[in-house]
Amino acid sequence: MSVIPLVFTSGWASGINAYAVVLLLGLFGATGVSDEVPAALQRTDVLIVAGVLFLCEAVADKVPYVDSVWDTAHTVIRPVAGAVVAALLAGESGSLPELAAGAIGGSTALMSHLVKAGTRMAVNTSPEPFSNIGMSVAEDLGVAGVITFAIFHPVAAAVIAAVLLVLGIVTVLFLASRIRRFLRRRAQRREEKRLAGTGEPWPPG
Repeated sequence: MSVIPLVFTSGWASGINAYAVVLLLGLFGATGVSDEVPAALQRTDVLIVAGVLFLCEAVADKVPYVDSVWDTAHTVIRPVAGAVVAALLAGESGSLPELAAGAIGGSTALMSHLVKAGTRMAVNTSPEPFSNIGMSVAEDLGVAGVITFAIFHPVAAAVIAAVLLVLGIVTVLFLASRIRRFLRRRAQRREEKRLAGTGEPWPPG
């Protein structure tokens, strides 16, 4: 069977939470649930590092504004992780060139990452923290559910991931005005900090 559906699904999930993808796939392979997981992802040191980083993300991802800073720092990490996981999956199955798999996984991870980051910017325009917590929990459960489903039903899981990606893009476009508001507020805070550091007065509105 072609590994493309699993590559696409892992790419989508990596764009949201790359550490959860590595941890879940590694555990599925190490426990014998799946024979398609590369040995590199099953290594104890990889599982430990992925688990620690997953816990860090689980905390940072639920704090308003901290989540957006975390997303910014992972703009490169998540697509790269998606590409590496995809290449490893392709190398394990032998049904798809590793370079092609990396391109699919990396580009899909980048798109889903941008959707997540954009959605969080919109959510951060709300002063209460419960929206961030709810979004983060939903994302974590979604990644866990889709990756688990992909192990047993890769094609169906890929369809679900594709639908969620399209819905996410539409949502970000719909929330574009709130995202711009978030970016303006962030730029204003940076300017206030800069002026506070130099002792210059804030220009009158």
